[in-house]
Amino acid sequence: MTAFEAIRAKTRVVKPSVLPGFGPTMGFTLFYLGLIVLLPLAALILKSATMSWADFYAAVTTPRVMASYRLTFGTSLIGASINAVMGFIVAWVLVRYSFPGKRILDAVVDLPFALPTAVSGIALTTIYSSNGWIGSLLEPLGIKAAFSPLGVTIAMTFIGLPFVVRTLQPALEELEIETEEAAASLGASRLQTFRRVLFPSLLPALLTGFALAFARALGEYGSVVFISGNMPMRTEIVALQIITKLEQYDYKGAAALGTVMLFVSFVLLLVINLLQRWASRRSVQAA
Repeated sequence: MTAFEAIRAKTRVVKPSVLPGFGPTMGFTLFYLGLIVLLPLAALILKSATMSWADFYAAVTTPRVMASYRLTFGTSLIGASINAVMGFIVAWVLVRYSFPGKRILDAVVDLPFALPTAVSGIALTTIYSSNGWIGSLLEPLGIKAAFSPLGVTIAMTFIGLPFVVRTLQPALEELEIETEEAAASLGASRLQTFRRVLFPSLLPALLTGFALAFARALGEYGSVVFISGNMPMRTEIVALQIITKLEQYDYKGAAALGTVMLFVSFVLLLVINLLQRWASRRSVQAA
């Protein structure tokens, strides 16, 4: 190596970048996140901190509020679980098969994203009411969909499906079909191939989609208030309780409920991150 080549090898050539350096971009990032995310959350916590512990506990544990907790978390969990199964099937079909109308079906998945929540709620109520297309078929069977916890579950499932499908699609596209063919050539059945080869690789994405669907359902309001009927102790969700307290000018009570939901969201994010890390390590070990 000549002296010129040695100097050239040690010289770092910095290519011009479209964006500014680390300092300005990091400063803008922190400023934006602080203004849009951290400041409102801090205001919520500070507002609830003006209450005494006894008042805070009394505000978030009334029988009516506890009933809304059970309904919100229960229906959100059921809806996210349904979406984890059905969303996996939908994502598998959209990725692995080609058929007429595939693009239309793929666009339909995003409808819950595009529709205003009030429109979704009115549409679901119209379909599942006692005189609706589906509700009229369920009514003779003794199944009441609209204005019941079942209706809330339907709304939670409706708004959560895109999160699971869109999270799983990239993971499915990255899977190589040759891996499945190799497992089949070694004598593995379809169930063994899915359980030992495919599912460990897809588990982190599935958990992420489940978490997003569950978190989205916890904070849903517009599409639920129409189909639930908002009956006290039966079909009231936590978001409705917060709106009710705001309408009654009980800002501290609304902030207290918001703080509880914020804490639950942080706990859920922590648990899901731990599950994703565990699933990633397990998939690496299996590989």
